[in-house]
Amino acid sequence: MHIARFTTGEDPRFGVLEHDPDGTAQLAVIVGDPLYTPVQFTGERVALDDVRLLAPVIPRSKVLGVGRNYAAHAAEMGSDVPAEPMIFLRPNTSVIGPGDPIVLPAGSTEVHYEGELAVVIGRVCRDVPAERVDEVILGYTCANDVTARDWQRGDGQWWRAKGFDASCPLGPYLVTGLGVRDVADRALNTRRDGEVVQSARTAQMVFDVTRIVVHVSSAMTLLPGDVILTGTPEGVGPITAGQRVEVDIEGLGVLSNPVVRR
Repeated sequence: MHIARFTTGEDPRFGVLEHDPDGTAQLAVIVGDPLYTPVQFTGERVALDDVRLLAPVIPRSKVLGVGRNYAAHAAEMGSDVPAEPMIFLRPNTSVIGPGDPIVLPAGSTEVHYEGELAVVIGRVCRDVPAERVDEVILGYTCANDVTARDWQRGDGQWWRAKGFDASCPLGPYLVTGLGVRDVADRALNTRRDGEVVQSARTAQMVFDVTRIVVHVSSAMTLLPGDVILTGTPEGVGPITAGQRVEVDIEGLGVLSNPVVRR
């Protein structure tokens, strides 16, 4: 199911995307937070056009990213493919939702989009064996791993380049009921002002979702709501104020965000 986190001007709520016979999109409101409560419908339905979608999950703990996980992207960056997943951390304060502006930070002059598949963890786990990875994943969503490329080169460490506010759009939905095999070969396209700038399939990842979760959980405990960004394909490039970036992953939806300058 496609779960949305939304607001109509009050506290955020969650709903499951449904369509009326005439095709009108509705959100069937559910009780509580699906991270902690089994899906239970309240009976209320809200028209999708009448809500503001929010990031489908706000990580309580952390966002992790995988660097150079597509060989062609590693090559375009002048780097080799790593021997094992190359992991970095993002703060949860970098997360924004669909439609929210990506705010270009003062002091950086080279900010890039990076369309990615994101994994949302659903339970506390550590040392997850490969055959049990599906059990710890709640669902999947689209992500834009926005990066200040000049800071990335200059700092060495990536805390600022990938951690600045409003640099990690997630959404539009948390798609549940999928196994790692179901997302192993999905089309991923990124558009800048309507032009396709990244086009790949998740089958091109060097390390698949299973390998990533096994690797990360061997070193640290993962908590419900933790998000793992699985890497971006080739075709990364700059964004400027006034543009719009869309990350479109087959079956997961389209994550769309405008770009503004602070």
